[in-house]
Parts: sequence; structure tokens; C-alpha cells
Amino acid sequence: MTLANPSIGIATPARSTPRARPREWNLRSHALLLPLAFLCIFPIYWMIVTSLRADNEIFSSVLWPENPSLKNYAYVLHAVPMMKMLFNTFYIAIASTVLQVLTGLMAAYVCARWTRTLGKWMLGLLTITWLIPPQVIMIPNFVLVNQMGLMDTLSAVIVPQIASAFAVMMIYQAIRSFPQELIESAQLDGASHVRVLFGIITPNIKPILASVSIILFISTWNEYFWPLLVNRSMENAVIQIGLQMFMTAEGNQWGPLMAAATLASAPILILYIVLQRQIIDTFVRSGFR
Repeated sequence: MTLANPSIGIATPARSTPRARPREWNLRSHALLLPLAFLCIFPIYWMIVTSLRADNEIFSSVLWPENPSLKNYAYVLHAVPMMKMLFNTFYIAIASTVLQVLTGLMAAYVCARWTRTLGKWMLGLLTITWLIPPQVIMIPNFVLVNQMGLMDTLSAVIVPQIASAFAVMMIYQAIRSFPQELIESAQLDGASHVRVLFGIITPNIKPILASVSIILFISTWNEYFWPLLVNRSMENAVIQIGLQMFMTAEGNQWGPLMAAATLASAPILILYIVLQRQIIDTFVRSGFR
């Protein structure tokens, strides 16, 4: 569409309504996201600040304590075997994550390489097990662990978590998206299923495996009720059970409790800050086909 300019007699194009510039759109997005980010970060900040307060300043509304101190951290480290609990939690989380990714990788390969109908049936059954609340199977798992003689050991926490339906479903999507021509070519050259899975597919889906591993690690790290059920000694306890030591019927020790919570949260916060791209990528790729 053009408009005639009466002064010079030349047609000039009509100006369209200007759209919002990318910079303006970014400013609007940040104006919305900043308050939401503050709501998420402020509880973490308050937890850390409370851990630095003295007992007579616990309920103060001041944003920063007048005399910050590490006494609460020193008390926590001497009151309970906090470092031992951190080691136990790390060991359980890493072992469970490695086993779940390994079993998920093999199960996903079987579901993806079987006939389409049979593979979908297998994946559907695994999905149903994922939808079952963990509280439903705690008693059978407890009986099984007890019969195996694993009570009050770290293995009692790891054994029921060897397999994960979530890992199978996530890795299944990656294997289904993998070029099938490469798999068929490798099999024609005489490659076994083990060679195809660990030599060809696994190196090419490392980002997916890394993302799934992060989510599984965080989930296992936050586990509380099952370790509390099978472990009864402080030597085999996890960090979440250590937090309970500062919550009594007489009242909560808020300073030491916040110090212990900070120690328990620090590894996960650091992990998220370092690997936040992979964590976000996991949720982006979590749509099931």
C-alpha cells in the first residue's frame, strides 16, 4: 500500500505500526521474572542468614545479622556426624544414579529394538510402575531388604532403587530418535547388541544420559522416608535424617537447624549452578512420544 505525497507528487510507502523491539521485549520479560526469582531465592538467603545469627537474634527481621558467626556450624559438626552423613548421602546418590542409568539404558534399548507393538507394551507397563506411589511398595521392599540381611546398611537404601522407570522412559525417547540406519549397518557388519548399545548409541546420547543422571541424583539426594525406615544408626544415616536431630518436642534449634540445612543444600545448589543448562534441557526433552 502506498500513499501519494502532495508536495512532490511521489508515492511513498505507508508506515506500518511498529512492533515491540527485542530489547523492549527483554525488558518486559525481566521485569516479570525478577520478582519471581526474588521469591525463589529469598528463602535460601534467609536460611543462610539465620544460620549465621546468634540465639538471641534468630527471630530478628534484620536482613543481615549484626555479628555474624559460624558457631552454629561448629555446633552442628560436633553434635552429629554431619560429614559422615554427607559422605553416606553422596555414596547412595551416586551409586543409585549409576545403577538406574545403566539398567534404564539397557531396558530402553530392549523396548526400542523390539517389535513396535511389543516395545510399546513393555514401555506402557514400566510407565504404570512409575505411576504407583512409592509408599505402596515400601512394605514389600522392607520385607525383601530384611530377608536379604541388609537392614541398617547403605545397601538397604540402594537395592530398591536399582531400576527407575523414569530413566527408561527418558532414554527410550533418545534411542527411538537415533538413526536406525546406523544400527542396522552395524548389525550387518556383525556387531552384537552390546557393541551397538555401548559402542554406537551411548556415545551419541551422552547429553541425555547426563541430564537424566542429574535429575536422578537430585531425587536420591532428597530421599528421606526410605532411609529413615531401613537405617537406625547414625553411622549409616543420610543428611536428611541429621536435620531431624535439631527438631525436638521441646522446640526447634533454629540456628543449628538452618546451618545443617545449608550444609545439606549446598552440594545440590552448586550442582544446579554448574549444570543448570543440562537440567533445563532435561525438562525440555521430557515430552513422551
